[in-house]
Amino acid sequence: MAKLVSAGLHAGVICAPVLPGITDSPTALDKLVRATKDAGGKYISANTLFLKPCSASIFMPFLEKGFPDLVADYRKRYADHAFVSKAFSKRLSDLMSSLRKKHGIAHDSRHRAYPPPQELEQMKLFG
Repeated sequence: MAKLVSAGLHAGVICAPVLPGITDSPTALDKLVRATKDAGGKYISANTLFLKPCSASIFMPFLEKGFPDLVADYRKRYADHAFVSKAFSKRLSDLMSSLRKKHGIAHDSRHRAYPPPQELEQMKLFG
């Protein structure tokens, strides 16, 4: 990240997927946001795991091997739909918002301080 930023690129982190019970703790996400800021990152966002049947067939064996105590929770959480509950999504969103504010970093790449050169060139087409 630091090398990208020092080279003049508008770099940041998109943390995805955030895994319930594995990578969603306030402590872990705080460290990630702080590390992004310390490395000069301009933005950070996070998205939760969505688990469609095609990816569940690969993910669930990984979970069974590495995190067997979470298997029942994941099966229940993703039984009827591929996405986490609105409550979980809101908790993650609120936590990330709080951490971004704490560390003084933007939400995502749309909060850039300048348009990339290709946008400037494209806008000339409409003039």
